[in-house]
Amino acid sequence: MRMTRHTGAAALPILAAIIAVLILLGVAYTWLSLSYDYSDGERAGYVQKFSHKGWICKTWEGDIALVNLPGQPAEIFSFSVRDEAVAEQINALIGKRVALTYEQHVGVPSTCFGETQYFVTAIRAVE
Repeated sequence: MRMTRHTGAAALPILAAIIAVLILLGVAYTWLSLSYDYSDGERAGYVQKFSHKGWICKTWEGDIALVNLPGQPAEIFSFSVRDEAVAEQINALIGKRVALTYEQHVGVPSTCFGETQYFVTAIRAVE
């Protein structure tokens, strides 16, 4: 059986459709992983580090030291911030005891949205 010039051209739209479906599935998965949270909660402590980092995808990343009891070593909780307004509030409250409200998003496929699973949505000073 001899292939004609048109045989290869017919496969091109099928290949393009498969690639388009794969891209749409990836976009849908990313949207779902960022839209629905696995858990949410609050952590209180002192912000130890907060920086805007990344080569291409700049994200706000930070660490908060959770102080349990005097004399005990502090547990470090790493977090990411997607909202610029929340990032400004955190920068203003560095060095003070704060409570961070966060959402945990499991399975986010890229670090372009944040390097951790924990995304801070609000911050308040704790007296």
